[in-house]
Amino acid sequence: MGKYIMSLDAGTTSNRCILFDKKGNICSIAAKEFNQIFPKPGWVEHDATEIWSTQLGVVIEAMAKVNATSADIEAIGITNQRETTVIWDKKTGQPVYNAIVWQCRRTSDMTEKLVEEGHSKLINDSTGLVVDPYFSATKIRWILDHIENGQKRAENGELLFGTIDTWLIWNLTGGKVHVTDYSNASRTMIYNIHKLEWDEDILNLLNIPKSILPEVKPSSYIYGYTDTRYLDEPIPISGVAGDQQAALFGQTCFEKGDAKNTYGTGAFLLMNTGDTPVKSKNGLVTTIAWGLKENEVVYALEGSIFVAGSSVQWLRDSLRIVDTAKDTEYMATQVEDTDGVYVVPAFTGLGAPYWDPFARGIIVGITRGTSKYHIIRATLESQAYLSNDVLQSMVNDSKTSLKSLKVDGGASANNFLMQFQADMCQQEVHRPKVLETTALGAAYLAGLATGFWKNLDEIKENWSVDRTFSPEISKEERDKKDRNWQRAVERSFGWAKHIEI
Repeated sequence: MGKYIMSLDAGTTSNRCILFDKKGNICSIAAKEFNQIFPKPGWVEHDATEIWSTQLGVVIEAMAKVNATSADIEAIGITNQRETTVIWDKKTGQPVYNAIVWQCRRTSDMTEKLVEEGHSKLINDSTGLVVDPYFSATKIRWILDHIENGQKRAENGELLFGTIDTWLIWNLTGGKVHVTDYSNASRTMIYNIHKLEWDEDILNLLNIPKSILPEVKPSSYIYGYTDTRYLDEPIPISGVAGDQQAALFGQTCFEKGDAKNTYGTGAFLLMNTGDTPVKSKNGLVTTIAWGLKENEVVYALEGSIFVAGSSVQWLRDSLRIVDTAKDTEYMATQVEDTDGVYVVPAFTGLGAPYWDPFARGIIVGITRGTSKYHIIRATLESQAYLSNDVLQSMVNDSKTSLKSLKVDGGASANNFLMQFQADMCQQEVHRPKVLETTALGAAYLAGLATGFWKNLDEIKENWSVDRTFSPEISKEERDKKDRNWQRAVERSFGWAKHIEI
């Protein structure tokens, strides 16, 4: 048995490789950012070949840091930015277009037309998702429509589609394996989460040839082995989950009602609903959390907030009012409150529970006395407000009261934000010692498939809390803040639809 499980964390802004030991400790970590491409307002792309090369580069770097050989690696788990769509030439392995990122809103008109034509119910009943540009389906259609002979090449079996996990596995195995897992398939808007198969009716509706789609397997499964041109011995690739489902698994949210929030580029809240999908009436999506066996899955309710950590990047890179993300915690505490200022960071529209692709970011309540500290504080608070909106929807849908919230991701290290989150949801917020729970979840899934970890109980023993945040304001004060927040959000709705450019 190898010493380590290797986790490839293919995120939205960077690729990382982390080596974990049996106790779930981080033994080595390497990371590299890649380019963000913005061809038009609201459009977001990545170079898929750059994603592959940077991911391979950090594998070598992480292994070198601890002098690990291929023999030291028991298995590889992959977790990835979800919905991001890659289509490549089956023969050459070259992408036919840049990867269209989950944040991209270019297919807003296409999804609006699907809604107007009355297809929402079909899609929601089958996939558990709302019709939105966020998901992969309309991105696939857009690429096939915008490359030369795209539809014909797809129908002739010349092209392959994949989310980032599929793209990485295909490359790691030297083009031998074209596969995804249940969790990633459930984010495409073309996968039936009840029958666990690609949905023929939706494929026909969007005219997407089934031949371009990957095979769907459990999240803990030996999919294939690395090609020896990259690592000198074949290593099993045996765990895959979309980043948010991987974080739910890494946080050991194995019981029905367990919930977590990951603060990354966006913020993503998931609640385990067990082996029964819960249909949302409050703007959430029903998704597959993971599947450990063939034809057996665990479901989750999910709320996706498109802009969270990226709002702090905006403060740093665009407004230039902070030097580092870490500075925001200190600067937010330089004022007692926001002085009535609210920031709604709807830079790429609003996700759950609002689902308005035409919303845009606003700052309201500005006066002559407004300073950068108020704006910084309001930007941090917006992450907690948006998260609380989703949490309340989860409670209403699941008919289950929230006992506590587990948190992870970069911004969970911000004590000011975590305290405000506890205040707004009026529940305890638990931050674990290991914040890399997304990568850890992928590692656990990979290790379960090879016997590195025997069962879920053994994994659960690894989880430990770093700090617990308890509510410090009254429910009355919390409700007043929330009412003001709702007024601010309403003012962001539909802006891109009506503005003249």
